[in-house]
Amino acid sequence: MRTYNETLALRVAERLMHIPDVEEKLMFTGLVFMVNGKMCIGVSKEGMMVRLDPNDLDNLSDKDGWEQMVMGGRPMKGYISVSEDVLGRNDELDFWVKLALDFNPYAKASKKK
Repeated sequence: MRTYNETLALRVAERLMHIPDVEEKLMFTGLVFMVNGKMCIGVSKEGMMVRLDPNDLDNLSDKDGWEQMVMGGRPMKGYISVSEDVLGRNDELDFWVKLALDFNPYAKASKKK
């Protein structure tokens, strides 16, 4: 049994097909799309994790269905969760994927262990 929404993962993968350095990794509670060696988008059962410029959060006040991700009681800077409810429409999914891809060149890669 998959721990993530396979249909949503396929829809995200379709939008990343044109990018040369994309890797899919099973992580945490879902599937993570690494772009250029950096975590970019994650798909879980409930929706999608988006890594974005933390400064963009103020510009999202008119968008529904997202919230700041929290781990260990602390907000995760630059990571949001987007509800599956708003991702059914292609234009909404495209918006969130583009936001993640726009930030990817500026995102820091995690340290190799």
